[in-house]
Amino acid sequence: MGELEIKILKIASKAVKDAQKDSLKRGIANVYSKNKKLYFQLPDGTITQEKPQQYSLLK
Repeated sequence: MGELEIKILKIASKAVKDAQKDSLKRGIANVYSKNKKLYFQLPDGTITQEKPQQYSLLK
C-alpha cells in the first residue's frame, strides 16, 4: 500500500470516528453489522441487538 493510500485511509477513519461521536452526542444510536446481525451502540455506550425506539418507526 502506497503512502497516498495510507493517508487517505487515516483521513477516512478519522471522519468515521468523528461522525460516530457526533451521532451519539445527538442521541442517535450507531448501527453495526457483524455476521449478518445488527448491533446498536446506544448513546450511553450500551451495545445491544434490540432495535432502539427511534428505529422502530422505520420499516
